[in-house]
Amino acid sequence: MAYDVTVIGSGPGGYVAAIRCAQLGMKTAIIEKYSTLGGTCLNVGCIPSKALLDSSEHYHNLQHTFEEHGIKVGSAKVDMAQMIKRKNGVVSQTCDGVKYLMGKNKIDVHHGHGSFVSAKEIKVTKEDGSHETIQTDKVIIATGSKPITPEAFKYDKKRVITSTEALMIDKVPKRMVIVGAGVIGLELGSVYARLGTEVEVVEFQKSILAGMDKDASKELKKSLKKLGIKFHLSHMVTGVKATATKATVSVAKRDDETNTFEIDADYCLIAIGRRAYTDNLGLENVGIGKDDRGRIEVNGHLETSVPGIYAIGDVIKGAMLAHKAEEEGMYVAEYMNGQKPHIDYNLIPGVVYTWPEVAACGQTEDQLKEAGIPYKVGKFPYKALGRARASMDIEGMVKVIAHKDTDELLGVHMVGARAADMIMEAVALMEFKASAEDMARISHPHPTYTEATKEAALAATENRPIHI
Repeated sequence: MAYDVTVIGSGPGGYVAAIRCAQLGMKTAIIEKYSTLGGTCLNVGCIPSKALLDSSEHYHNLQHTFEEHGIKVGSAKVDMAQMIKRKNGVVSQTCDGVKYLMGKNKIDVHHGHGSFVSAKEIKVTKEDGSHETIQTDKVIIATGSKPITPEAFKYDKKRVITSTEALMIDKVPKRMVIVGAGVIGLELGSVYARLGTEVEVVEFQKSILAGMDKDASKELKKSLKKLGIKFHLSHMVTGVKATATKATVSVAKRDDETNTFEIDADYCLIAIGRRAYTDNLGLENVGIGKDDRGRIEVNGHLETSVPGIYAIGDVIKGAMLAHKAEEEGMYVAEYMNGQKPHIDYNLIPGVVYTWPEVAACGQTEDQLKEAGIPYKVGKFPYKALGRARASMDIEGMVKVIAHKDTDELLGVHMVGARAADMIMEAVALMEFKASAEDMARISHPHPTYTEATKEAALAATENRPIHI
């Protein structure tokens, strides 16, 4: 079997790269270790977590807001098994969609573990131990990432779990400890807090969502505390013990290790980050190097030190985001085809799918301060929006950061209902180097959440918002 290009990994980066290569006329193969396509994102990441987030939000609203809306219902209870069943159905449909796209684009799918024999020869080891060899002119490595599970945490997949197992719990836990206040921990913490679980979060940093805008993280923290989530910031986990029925987490204050306490819970969810997954890939057989965090090193065109071998997504540096991997997959396919594609990493948006949602693109105040760039800020609260009051989604704000002298948009940070969708206005405008005044002068429909964006831009332009 000989191909123009072979993609190892069928997550969003891999399958998008394969489709684009096929569209450009290349004979393409994709290798996937597991029986279903779609990688972490579709199987145990983005898609299933959003399905559970949506289900838990419906239940939470039934419990807390329906009566205010004039909707009276009887007693309600969570059918966790049905919730998981629906989630599994969403995953199955989505993965089947990727399988359909492979067939539609005449991409050969090889199930098994891919590893390099040489730069142009890939061995695919199947589940039964047999193997086949693929000849290929070029290769795209898109093998993604796995949760980080330090040995000290005693990860057992039963009581000490990662996001993978958290998506399969079939009974609402009474208590859950989450280690890490990043995107994954907060999203899954939201799911279970809405369903009635007592959730405690232990975070080494002094704020949640470290690296995101501080005003946004403070706003979300307020909302999550109202949901009942308890935070232990500037704390660290010193040990984890698990039995058949519970997990005990030992915690110490970061700057005072004598200040300790223990938390007993049904589950300890490890959410301290992910690592590049290159296990048994045979990189040593072709001389491809990795950095000190295990990521594959690439040049400005996402090509490794071996000509014709590229790497994209979570296995290289940068944000571990599905849409970042997709852009890189498109980029590599078009670059190999002789085109001149471009990715502006500054404008790849980040989203947290809690409720309220968090979304951002561009730079934060801290980044601008560090770079010595003069800037100005405009903010507008959701509670001043008619649309937000109508839907009872008054938590959140939009923050617009512009260059102090030129007024060019430098960063937009949102917390609120539908922020994940609203952020694209900022991405599009910043792609074309728009100013805060440009954003402010665009007519935004009334009543919508997007009016907060207009008002924040007005506040950044001349400190003249209309509705506050």
